Amino acid sequence: MSETPVITGATIAKLARGVRLREDPVRGQTVLLAPERALALDDIAVAVVKALDGERTLDAIAEEFARQFDAPKDQILGDIISFVEEFSNRRMLELRS
Repeated sequence: MSETPVITGATIAKLARGVRLREDPVRGQTVLLAPERALALDDIAVAVVKALDGERTLDAIAEEFARQFDAPKDQILGDIISFVEEFSNRRMLELRS
């Protein structure tokens, strides 16, 4: 059994194979679809998922959001790391450091 990787600002994340971000017109919201699972996302979660492109580090994404939302980068990075940990535990993200 593999150990859960430590998630830091240097971590790079992307949606796991088979996981897709989709608009649900019936419910009027965005959902994350995985095999046999669906998870409704709020606007902030959608922005984070869209930013997880498999190329940029979480630190680079937090820096971009800090500029975009005029908010403290360290706080944003902490929130992104928490999000990535939760969604990684649900096997919805692939990570590399």
